Amino acid sequence: MTMAVKYSIIVPVFNRPHEVSELLQSLTHQTYTNFEVLIIEDGSTETCEKVYETYTQLLQIRYFYKPNSGPGPSRNFGYQNARGDYFIVFDSDCIIPPDYLTVVDKHLEGSPLDAWGGPDRGHRDFTLLQQAMAFTMSSVVTTGGIRGGKKASEKFQPRSFNMGISKEVFLATGGFRFDRFAEDIEFSIRIKKAGFRIGLIPEAYVFHKRRTTLQQFYRQVFNFGRGRVLVGRAHSGAIKFTHWFPSLFTLGMIFMLVFLLFWPGIGQLMLAGYVIYVIVLALFAFQNTRSLRVTLLSIPSAFVQLIGYGCGFIKQIVS
Repeated sequence: MTMAVKYSIIVPVFNRPHEVSELLQSLTHQTYTNFEVLIIEDGSTETCEKVYETYTQLLQIRYFYKPNSGPGPSRNFGYQNARGDYFIVFDSDCIIPPDYLTVVDKHLEGSPLDAWGGPDRGHRDFTLLQQAMAFTMSSVVTTGGIRGGKKASEKFQPRSFNMGISKEVFLATGGFRFDRFAEDIEFSIRIKKAGFRIGLIPEAYVFHKRRTTLQQFYRQVFNFGRGRVLVGRAHSGAIKFTHWFPSLFTLGMIFMLVFLLFWPGIGQLMLAGYVIYVIVLALFAFQNTRSLRVTLLSIPSAFVQLIGYGCGFIKQIVS
């Protein structure tokens, strides 16, 4: 008799076969093995079907090709076809540590949750820029906050790069409502409103690769800023003062340049504030990464992150 599947891992993918190969390779090393993998090809022109075929003897894996609709509907498609009691979604650019499922299963056995998430980290095999992006995306001195692995709190919202839910959560909520842009935040808010138990599992981290250039990174965080405004429109009170910080940071830089031209005293005072911020950022980065080169790259990464998010936020606010 075939053992029932406990965990269904769902991975939506769009034109990233190499990333999927690395993700699947990491899943072959899981110390807990009662899981299946569903690859949801979201209308890709460069598919990962051949990658999938190389893992059919190594993993309990299924492949689906569907018209392009965005990550939210693609994850819902995976939920609808999953056989497990719990559904886990990863981004295609993640690498999963060998004990991830063991950690999750142990936690759920001792402290049951209906939905959970875990932090993301940089991997030693990532490029230096990717490691810098991983730091800034999880740091409390940028917009990282809870992503950096803080203790679980009532404010925690699982993110879709590393997010698990029970089958009951999907049946009760219908899954993701947004196609993209903060679709995971909106979903997390509805899970909480429905009364389900949500928690952070700090040890259930993944290695998250992020983008390969600062230009790509800017586009990504720009959309994050847009998404936060969309969430605020769907859920009253979802936008806090901290979500305005990147916009204020960006506008502050513009005003600083103006003041340096016309009111140098005020401009120099503002410049000193930004210099202090860079120093604090560098100290946090070096403490976290222990790499001078990654620390230096963390400075432009943080500025791109804050300015990109801020510009996206402002654009969506005024639209």
